[in-house]
Amino acid sequence: MNSKFILEGASSPLDEIDRKIIAILLQNGRSSYTDIAKEVGLSRVGVQTRINALMEDGTLEGISAIVNPEKLGITVSAFFNVEVEPKHLMEVADKLADEPEVTSLYHMTGPSKLHMHGLFADNRQMELFLQEKLYALPGITSVDCQVLIKRYKSRTGMKL
Repeated sequence: MNSKFILEGASSPLDEIDRKIIAILLQNGRSSYTDIAKEVGLSRVGVQTRINALMEDGTLEGISAIVNPEKLGITVSAFFNVEVEPKHLMEVADKLADEPEVTSLYHMTGPSKLHMHGLFADNRQMELFLQEKLYALPGITSVDCQVLIKRYKSRTGMKL
């Protein structure tokens, strides 16, 4: 396994075996403890113990399936830059984080700016989201939206 992404100068409690386990899981989250154990030179129980510890300390936030939204009839992927009055920022962020259409939400540098990604069945669903959920929130000063045309690469985790 070729793991080239290592943060230089960063203090990390991970040893080389933890890094190998994470790299294997990034390649295939369905890898069995037994298969991982063979690759890293530990017992199945040793791998299970390490993965549980990585989950408990928050290094691994989860292991999940990657779904192609188009196969589920979700055809619109959009990115939003939402400017919010500072006094409403946390309230708006909390409400947007609870919306099922919102897949990611970040507070970015700049004048109280939220960067958000959303998935919608179609343009009509996105329009309803904008009108009924986003624009209805207090303190929204502007919304800039870009709709995805084609995905070339999508990061679902980091490489070690």
